[in-house]
Amino acid sequence: MKNILCIGAGHVGGPTMAMIASKCPDYTVQVVDINEERIRAWQKGKPPIFETGLEELIAGTRGRNLFFSTDIASGIREADIIFVSVNTPTKTAGVGAGRAADLHFYEETARQIREHSVSDKIVVEKSTIPVRTAEAMTRILHSDRNDVRFEVISNPEFLAEGTAVRDLETPDRVLIGGNDTSTGHRAVQELVEIYAHWVPRDRIVTTNVWSSELSKLAANAFLAQRVSSINAISAIAEATGADIDEVSGVVGMDNRIGSRFLKAGVGYGGSCFRKDILNLCYLAESHGLMEVASYWQQVVDMNDYQEHRFVSRMVRTMFNSLTGKRIAVLGFAFKPDTSDTRESPAIPVCLQLLEEGARLAIHDPKALENARRDLAGTGEERVAFCNDPYEAACGAHAIALLTEWKEYSQLDFERIYRSMERPAFIFDGRNCLDHTLLYEIGFNVLPIGKPERTRL
Repeated sequence: MKNILCIGAGHVGGPTMAMIASKCPDYTVQVVDINEERIRAWQKGKPPIFETGLEELIAGTRGRNLFFSTDIASGIREADIIFVSVNTPTKTAGVGAGRAADLHFYEETARQIREHSVSDKIVVEKSTIPVRTAEAMTRILHSDRNDVRFEVISNPEFLAEGTAVRDLETPDRVLIGGNDTSTGHRAVQELVEIYAHWVPRDRIVTTNVWSSELSKLAANAFLAQRVSSINAISAIAEATGADIDEVSGVVGMDNRIGSRFLKAGVGYGGSCFRKDILNLCYLAESHGLMEVASYWQQVVDMNDYQEHRFVSRMVRTMFNSLTGKRIAVLGFAFKPDTSDTRESPAIPVCLQLLEEGARLAIHDPKALENARRDLAGTGEERVAFCNDPYEAACGAHAIALLTEWKEYSQLDFERIYRSMERPAFIFDGRNCLDHTLLYEIGFNVLPIGKPERTRL
């Protein structure tokens, strides 16, 4: 029985290893992390992240061939294959600040692997990293070590939060990149055999390691580009009286384009899109490709513009002042069916609302604790965190819907309207509500990229 280790028990490492353990009972899978609280949650079968179906997935394997620990050194010694799934945030200082990836966690992990290894290892890049990171990791692993051989390969994740378990079970593709050497080919094939336990062979794609690293950045950039593109059109739709859903429907019918990621909204979020596009911009700049960097930078700039435009419209509509007004914020996670708030549009929107003097009442079914953390130290005396959406809306002057949780479309809006100040506004940042019904109830309704329904 071979031993698999994953360093990093977050949104990628935990679910991925749970799926491998479930589908590969002939492997022992261990997940390690320095965060003791996070590991204890996994050990109890109550993951520290919310993903539909994840608790059920680990229930059948936890303690059988799936284990969680903080003993990183022991895990490294025993492992044959090591997945590295640690955080790679954007640098906040120094060369490349605000654009380049901060790889110090990756470097620390590489040094740990080198220090504690007593046998040959396959090291698998699972985190999203800059192109040619495998080269840097290989140099660190092999420095001062001639008795142990390491083969570094790339296996980026293509998970969508909220559907991660489904994406792992029935992936569009599994990408594995390795070196064009005999040992590189053997390492790639060993990983292929793991995924082939449940993924059809024609969905397992093998490339060179650099193509694999770049493919992950490119995939996220293309998806974010579509969101920014439709949001740019939504601004024109509002100015001209067009309906963005009708426009995106027509555009999406073209089979050369397709309909996915053409839903206008307040902006994209998540841990990858902004970080990966900025990483791509920095990569282009590093190679003197300034026009390429400028092109991709505009995708990020458009997303920032959409968030700012949403708040500006609120201010303009509500008589050019939000001072002292209660705003019910429905949804803080960057998308439904996840507790993740990393780079959520709700963060800059709420910060801008606080700058305008508003009082906030925030509700989210799964992300309320993360919201507390994200807004800590930013006018907390004017922020209430509500466990009930009706509590959040009571006495509010406006509702800002920022996450399209299914339960929000099923709320009793007549009850909500009766509890709010007049005139009552709804700013639907995800176009997921029944705008005609809301208008008939008495609301002033302002969606994204659609004609507003107001009584003013």
